[in-house]
Amino acid sequence: MRYPATEIEAKWQKYWEDNSVNKCDYNAKENKLYTLVMFIYPSGAKLHCGHWYNYGPVDTWARYKKLRGYNVFEPMGYDAFGLPAENYAIKTGIHPHDSTMKNIEDIRVQLKRIGCMYDWDAELMTCDPGYYKWNQWLFLKLYEKGLAYRKNAPVNWCTSCQTVLANEQVLNDGSCERCGSEVIQKSLTQWFFKITEYSEELLQGLDTIQWPEKTKLMQKNWIGKSTGAEVDFNVEGSDEKISVFTTRPDTLFGVTYVVLAPEHPLVDKITTKENKETVNAYRDSVKSLTEIERTSTVKEKTGVPTGAFAINPVNGEKVPVWIADYALLTYGTGCVMAVPAHDERDFEFAKKFGLSIKKVILQPGTDVDAELTEAYTEKGIAINSGGFNGLDSEDFKIKITAYLEQTGSGRGKINYRLRDWLISRQRYWGTPIPVIHCPSCGEVPVPEEDLPVELPYEVEFRPTGESPLLSNQNFINVKCPNCGGEGKRDADTMDTFVDSSWYYFRYLNPGFADGIFDTSKTDSWVPVDMYVGGAEHATMHLLYSRFIHKFLRDIGLTKSDEPFQHLIHQGTITNQGAKMSKSRNNVVNPDSFIERHGADVFRMYLMFMGPYEQGGDWSDKGITGVDRFIGRVYELFNTYKGLAEKVKSAEKYDITTLNDSGKILYRKLNQTIHKYETELEHFRFNTAIAALMELMNEAQKQFDNCSDELRLFYLERFAVMMAPLAPHFGEELRSLLGAGSSIFASPVWYSADESALAEDSVNYAIQVNGKLRATIPFGVEAPEDEIKAVSKSDERVRKFLEGKQIVKEIFVRNKILNIVVK
Repeated sequence: MRYPATEIEAKWQKYWEDNSVNKCDYNAKENKLYTLVMFIYPSGAKLHCGHWYNYGPVDTWARYKKLRGYNVFEPMGYDAFGLPAENYAIKTGIHPHDSTMKNIEDIRVQLKRIGCMYDWDAELMTCDPGYYKWNQWLFLKLYEKGLAYRKNAPVNWCTSCQTVLANEQVLNDGSCERCGSEVIQKSLTQWFFKITEYSEELLQGLDTIQWPEKTKLMQKNWIGKSTGAEVDFNVEGSDEKISVFTTRPDTLFGVTYVVLAPEHPLVDKITTKENKETVNAYRDSVKSLTEIERTSTVKEKTGVPTGAFAINPVNGEKVPVWIADYALLTYGTGCVMAVPAHDERDFEFAKKFGLSIKKVILQPGTDVDAELTEAYTEKGIAINSGGFNGLDSEDFKIKITAYLEQTGSGRGKINYRLRDWLISRQRYWGTPIPVIHCPSCGEVPVPEEDLPVELPYEVEFRPTGESPLLSNQNFINVKCPNCGGEGKRDADTMDTFVDSSWYYFRYLNPGFADGIFDTSKTDSWVPVDMYVGGAEHATMHLLYSRFIHKFLRDIGLTKSDEPFQHLIHQGTITNQGAKMSKSRNNVVNPDSFIERHGADVFRMYLMFMGPYEQGGDWSDKGITGVDRFIGRVYELFNTYKGLAEKVKSAEKYDITTLNDSGKILYRKLNQTIHKYETELEHFRFNTAIAALMELMNEAQKQFDNCSDELRLFYLERFAVMMAPLAPHFGEELRSLLGAGSSIFASPVWYSADESALAEDSVNYAIQVNGKLRATIPFGVEAPEDEIKAVSKSDERVRKFLEGKQIVKEIFVRNKILNIVVK
């Protein structure tokens, strides 16, 4: 019997909407479960397989938890600002606002068709002034606390997108993560959020959340905590000093040169007249390189001397000062003490430029006088280090740091790789920065009562290399709130990761007008209990959200320390082994399959393809198999339509009173419930579906010999297990039996009968010389002697034993008997 998916799915979607089935009761705080997927970019494309794979299975898990008694809140919104929408607008000539709003309308229809239990009263979009007003408010609060600041700095500039990129948005090959174009360095005055203020807490907090270990490790490495010392080298013949950070103060006696970042302000002050021209030429040659390119371990080392010398504070030795592109102004102090004997990069540099190499840490088991052929970077014993000779590296670090502090030439220090979050973007489609620049007053924050600073519609949004908002003079020119004089608005917009750094709070009351979010709800519902989205956001969205959450806590707006308690990353759906893309002509359009098979079949097939966190490879044949399974189930339930109105099933049965078919079905059903619970709890949808398919096969073998009461017992439980996986279909199955209401309006769950899980008998594999000769069922508690005797007398086995001598019997309880003969 063909399952009429289109008709039935429309019917149940209307029922859910008309009866507010998906609305959350915020007051029922016991067993609250806040489930969230990363919201969608409503750019040029509509929903594709990747969106479905993110949204459908997570909704299945949330529906399962609802049936288990949890009060589930599952919202959806639109990450509506940003480059995808703006680039689409540039390509088509359609204004970003118009294309975004049209796409949101289309996507909303598609999302509803999935059948997720989103509470549509909680919908939000970040391009709404009622939302981004609070981005601006958040900016002002950070500014008040000294955590939002503006400075001139070298930044990553995408040559195609014509905007600044954060370090996290530049790929390892130095290209833009959005468009793949070349990223160069520019010096611009930009706004930053001081995420570095929270470095240590961001690190420590990782131990309190249940996230994938790989993601936590990525954040740990990105934060990059280093413990060491800051050392001051005086510049010969000058009052200037060069401060360097090192994790190896035990190698200080081996410093043979010092390196400054080419952009370092000291370079202009200490470079000798003879070296000026060479230094300036070198600075010009490296200024377009990105930080990733400059610090690449495979890149050829380059640099030039400044002509200046620095004095090593521990031995008074004079060492040359160079500039080189591998020293970064944005990391540490922008200065590096070079110890070629004990650092691979310094060793290569010294070899190339003929600089001195001085061994000060002896590798155990080696000769003090042996020449180094490569840098020795491990621990060892101090040599050529004055009064510290003979100390092991760890003791040496402690003692030399104490010496530096006593002599005033250095201090112990902790350093972090993490940089402040650059939020300025020279693009149109984003949140305007709420600052006015006044010739008299300088930077003037827009007063809170004047928020939001609304994004004007009339703008030339095509990229020119400067902020598009500059093209609207009515927006730019404004009176200074302080002095009333002529001022200009800041023309940049905020990084859209600001929008997504706190959105999970706003869902709980999107229309709230009295604050950034409604704390009467968020105090009970935040943090998010289960968050699901792509692993590519590990060092961007997921890190920024943690920072902003901690800031909101510190200003008294939330009681929790972390935004997302549990995190799962979905895998990737491929087609013919390759990532789906238009250029490969292998994109699967969900709409065409939904028209043919229905949303539930499409959802179930995506979940059946493989482990959720790995993904799977699309197959048109595979979805047909799921479709056939749904058809078989539908036919079975139609056969017993209205059965609940004719008979009543017991809450559970004594398995010993059932006939053989009844025992088999009852045991298999309860084993499946038990397995289903375990698998769904851990997002193992594929194995849960496989268990239901096995159960269905067993039911079709045993149903004819079962009572109507036991049949109803089975059908009721099967329908409930189908409901999270295929929500419209599950509702329809229960309706066919005679259920009077939606299972999601009045949740039901049937737990397994623990007493029925164990098998009465097991099949033993009976082997002769390792070859299977028979499969024989025995009672679970059958004695070993009985199993051996019965097996040897079985005709299928006996003929292989006749005339042979039994030399060994290998018996594994409840599994095999292997009889070895010769």
